[in-house]
Amino acid sequence: MLTHQFNPYSACTSILIGKNATADGSTMIGRNEDSRAAWAKKMVIHPHQEFDDPQTFKSNDVDHPFTMTLPTIRAKYTATPEWTPKYGLFEEDGINEYGVAMSATESAYCNARVLAADPYVQDGIGEEAMVTVTLPYIRSAREGVERLGQIIETKGTYETNGILFSDAEEVWYMETGAGHYWVAQRIPDDAYAVVANQLAIQEIDLADHENYLFAKDIRDFVVDNDLVNSANGFNFRDVFGTQDLSDQHYNTPRVWDGQRYFTPELKQDPESFELPFIQRANRLIHVDEAQHYLASHYEGTPFDPVGSGTDADKHRYRPISLAKTQESHVLQIRPDMPVNLSGIHWLAMGVSAESVYVPFYAGAATTPAAYQVATEKYDPTAAYWIFKLAGVLVDAHYHELHGKLQDVQKNLAIELGHHVITTDAAAKQTSAESLTDLLTKANDKAAHLALQQFQALSADLITTSTDMSPLNYNTDLNL
Repeated sequence: MLTHQFNPYSACTSILIGKNATADGSTMIGRNEDSRAAWAKKMVIHPHQEFDDPQTFKSNDVDHPFTMTLPTIRAKYTATPEWTPKYGLFEEDGINEYGVAMSATESAYCNARVLAADPYVQDGIGEEAMVTVTLPYIRSAREGVERLGQIIETKGTYETNGILFSDAEEVWYMETGAGHYWVAQRIPDDAYAVVANQLAIQEIDLADHENYLFAKDIRDFVVDNDLVNSANGFNFRDVFGTQDLSDQHYNTPRVWDGQRYFTPELKQDPESFELPFIQRANRLIHVDEAQHYLASHYEGTPFDPVGSGTDADKHRYRPISLAKTQESHVLQIRPDMPVNLSGIHWLAMGVSAESVYVPFYAGAATTPAAYQVATEKYDPTAAYWIFKLAGVLVDAHYHELHGKLQDVQKNLAIELGHHVITTDAAAKQTSAESLTDLLTKANDKAAHLALQQFQALSADLITTSTDMSPLNYNTDLNL
């Protein structure tokens, strides 16, 4: 993610998994939305709406006044907007009523040669608008790529981004390059990909329209501007991307860490520019493993910032989960289920390593009250701040208190996993007319479980911390 003019160096980490690479046949896309250590999010479900006339989208970003006409029918969809629309909506991630998921964006960088040939468009589309003008108007992942691609070609963009799409059958990763150009690759059904703030897509086969989509005249663009001598394809990462020292410490190690976790037999250099985009795991991947990756910080290596490595090693690489994460999500579309039951929007508010992924059925009517509250400063009624408070309290005495957090996370993982199993079973016995109400109540129950236990955790952490003051002294109680 790259948000707001006051925060030019934000960044995210993403994962995409094909249906034959997962344990239950789901497709999964997920991302950490990283911006600021205190920048609250909420979760909403926009209802299906039909208008008499086309609607107009106008960005609140004064530096990038993007505007466009929208269709008259807007599908129902989940989203995680920010506490204020002042700098833009930044809805970021969601699942719509047609079973299509979208996460936007993974911020990346385009090199100067390409930008000289096609500069950014200051009133073009950016991250803050992409979910809002795309997700409610698409019926498949492929259609999502095509719709957003058409917007970029005609209206331009003011930044370089990666965008994730999925449905029950396909997973797509799309990348923009320069002002008007983009490519997208279908993740093979038996593969996964992890991405970390670099252009990631490699060889593009311009003749393979089943697995690659791209701006209509991209071949002419790269040839006419002497960017590459292309016949039927080219390496998008090499032509459009960057390779510099910051990449080696900020970006590539996170890709290395993901491939180390899912494919541990690989022996790779964390600073290599040659890490492959598409990779195969040594096992079928469960949803909690996708969540584990997004919550990781080089555990088991010298690079863990809260590990036992040297001070230099602990601060050598930017971790996947860090204090600036606003929320983390895994969007799971499950097979062989009715569309309003198949999508689960797993959401961890705040720092993924210090939070818990709560399952929200996208087919519900609305979100729990605590998730609809988001404020600039701490609010004990807001889900974002309830999870953030526990993390802040743990951070104050990390090694002494982290075990308490882990116990709660483990217990909730069990309870919430069981909750999904029992809800699915109940849904099979529920009429279509009553299903939305069932799922809404299920989401309320899941949120209540997580929030109640994190509030109890915070009370325990505060009580325990009272005797950890630097002003403490071992006083003889007999005096």
